[in-house]
Amino acid sequence: MSNDAVIVDVVRTPSGRGKPGGALSGVHPADLLAGVLGELVSRNGLDPAQVDDVIGGCVSQVGEQTFNITRTALLGAGFPDSVPGTTIDRQCGSSQQAATFAAQGVIAGSYDIAIACGVESMSRVPLGSSLGGQDPYGTLLHERYPDGLVSQGVSAELINAEWGFTRDDLDEFAAGSHQRAAEAAERGDFGREMVPVIAPDGSVISADETIRAGTTAGGLAVLKPAFHSEKLAARFPELDWHITAGNSSPLTDGASAALIMSAERAAQLGLTPRARFHSFAVTGSDPMLMLTGVIPATRRVLDRAGLGIGDLDAYEVNEAFACVPLAWLRELDADPAKLNPRGGAIALGHALGSSGTRLLGTLLNELEAGGGRFGLQAMCEGGGMANATIIERL
Repeated sequence: MSNDAVIVDVVRTPSGRGKPGGALSGVHPADLLAGVLGELVSRNGLDPAQVDDVIGGCVSQVGEQTFNITRTALLGAGFPDSVPGTTIDRQCGSSQQAATFAAQGVIAGSYDIAIACGVESMSRVPLGSSLGGQDPYGTLLHERYPDGLVSQGVSAELINAEWGFTRDDLDEFAAGSHQRAAEAAERGDFGREMVPVIAPDGSVISADETIRAGTTAGGLAVLKPAFHSEKLAARFPELDWHITAGNSSPLTDGASAALIMSAERAAQLGLTPRARFHSFAVTGSDPMLMLTGVIPATRRVLDRAGLGIGDLDAYEVNEAFACVPLAWLRELDADPAKLNPRGGAIALGHALGSSGTRLLGTLLNELEAGGGRFGLQAMCEGGGMANATIIERL
C-alpha cells in the first residue's frame, strides 16, 4: 500500500561507557545526534530539505540536552533551517515512541519522510540531573502511593521476588548477553548499523565499549547488590537483593536514527525499503512493578497484528535488568533462541533516549541476516509503561 510506513535505514553510534573517561564522554550530545542524522541522509543520497519532521527521544532534557536537542542536532548536521524537530520523553522508550509517531504520521498522510532518532549522554548529563533535588511527583501522587514509589532497581528486585528468579538466573542471563554481543561483533554483525564517532582528540570510536567478551556468570557472582539499603530492606523484608551492576544495563552514551517514509515516496526516490511498520502498542502498568509493562504491551501488539508469538522470527526486549526479558520469556512462552540474539542492553548499553531506535536497527539487521519476516521490539519504561512494535521485513 502506498501509505505503508517503511524503514529505509537505521544507524547508530557505538555505545560508550556513560561515565567520565568513557569513549564518547568528550562529545557533546547534540554532536552525537548530529553525526547519525548527517550519516543517515548522506549514505541514502537524500536531500535533507525533503524531510518533513525529525522526532527525537531524550530522557534527561536538562543542561547540554535541553532546548529541544533534536532541533539543535539537525541544524548542527547541516539540515536546512526549514526542517523542524521535536524532542519527546517516554522514558527508556523515547526513541521507540519517536519511531511510532513518525510512522503514524506517514500512515496518516501527514508526512512523506520523517526521521526518528534519540540520544543520551549519561556521562555528561547524569541520570537524575533533571530533578535538581526537587520532588517530581506532587501531593496527589503521594496521596495515591503513601508509602512512596521506588526506583527501577527496586522494581527489578520486586520482579525477582514475584517470579522467583535467583541470582544465578540473572548472572547467567547477563553473561549470555555479553557472549552473544561479543560473537556478533566478531562476525561484523553491527557493521551496517554502526557509524564511527571522531572524538575531540581525533581518535575514531568504531566499536561498542560496553561489551565485555570475557564475562562469566562466576565473575558476576562476586558483585554486591546495587540497590540494597537498611531502609529499603526494612520496607521490603521479602527481597533477597539480587540486582547488581553486572546483571543490569550500564550507564551509556549513544545516539541512533531511523529513516522512515511512505512506500510511495521511497519508490519515487529510488530507495529500497528494508521493512515496514506492521503494528504498534503502548500500555501503562503498575509503577511499583514498572518494568513488567513489556508483557501486556506484547500481548496487545500481537492481538492487533493478528499474530502469535510463534509467528515472530526475532524479538528485542530491552535488557534494562536481566529479570525483564526473563519474566517476558516466561509469561509469553517465547523461544529463548530468538530473544536478543545479538546480545542486549546489558552488553550493548542503554543510552536511554537512543535505545528505541538502536533496538530497531539491531532487530532489522537480524531479520535480514536470518531471512526472518516478523520482528518484535518491546521496551519497559519508567513510571510503569511499555512500547511494543512489530516490523515486517520486505
